[in-house]
Amino acid sequence: MKPKHKINVRSVIAHIVLIVLSFLCLFFFVILIINATRSHAQLQKGFSFIPGGHFLDNLKSVANDGTFPMFRGIVNSLIISGSCAALCTYFSSLTAYGLYAYDFKLKKVAFTFIMAILVMPTQVTAMGFLRLITKMGMYDSWAPLIIPSIASPAVFYFMYSYLQSSLPLSLVEAARIDGSNEFRTFNRIVLPIMKPAIAVQAIFTFVGSWNNYFVPALIIQSKNKMTVPILIATLRGADYMNFDMGKIYMMITVAIVPIIVVYLLLSKYIIAGVTLGGVKE
Repeated sequence: MKPKHKINVRSVIAHIVLIVLSFLCLFFFVILIINATRSHAQLQKGFSFIPGGHFLDNLKSVANDGTFPMFRGIVNSLIISGSCAALCTYFSSLTAYGLYAYDFKLKKVAFTFIMAILVMPTQVTAMGFLRLITKMGMYDSWAPLIIPSIASPAVFYFMYSYLQSSLPLSLVEAARIDGSNEFRTFNRIVLPIMKPAIAVQAIFTFVGSWNNYFVPALIIQSKNKMTVPILIATLRGADYMNFDMGKIYMMITVAIVPIIVVYLLLSKYIIAGVTLGGVKE
């Protein structure tokens, strides 16, 4: 009976800790949604857990604000973030597969070079990058935000580590013996095995691109091309007399909905795809 008593105590403590952590994680989202339902006058009165009745009014204010194209910014962010996630995960997986499945003289040098780029901060190369894209005629366009995502050392390393633990080289050799070319082997055999890793990195890449403010702020000037973080940052310079807190909370609420949707769509592949890596030699 004593071991059973200990297990019960541990179970209770574990549940309490999980409840507290869940509360801390969800608290700010709940407050954000509640504030999005309240008017500017109600928000000025102070904090409250009671939702207001101005959700639709705030949503209409956001939709009809011609000076603040929030929904256009969401579409822009979806296109950029979705493209970055697709390119980053595919080409990082392809690079990881190339270094894992092939033996060549400069293999270690290439791996070390990619890892060296990983520790280089974006801010160090920002001015040179800005001058480069200006000379190439890509200033104030989405191309500099999407194309560089092909080279992602962090995602490459994650994919490389996953291949080491999940892909037996005998499977690749068997595909070659059967006459499959390299790209067919990668697309039909390797990618399905890497689906859990791709789903995880797709989420991280999408969220990272969605929240990216530094690079888009350097490049994008046209309002119809701006992403969500840039548009939200412009709220700091809003006229205090026309400052509507309810509309601001609604803008932020609308901005995080696509991230939640993407996570819900991809999270099932993380669990369902775990069994795909269980290939025996």
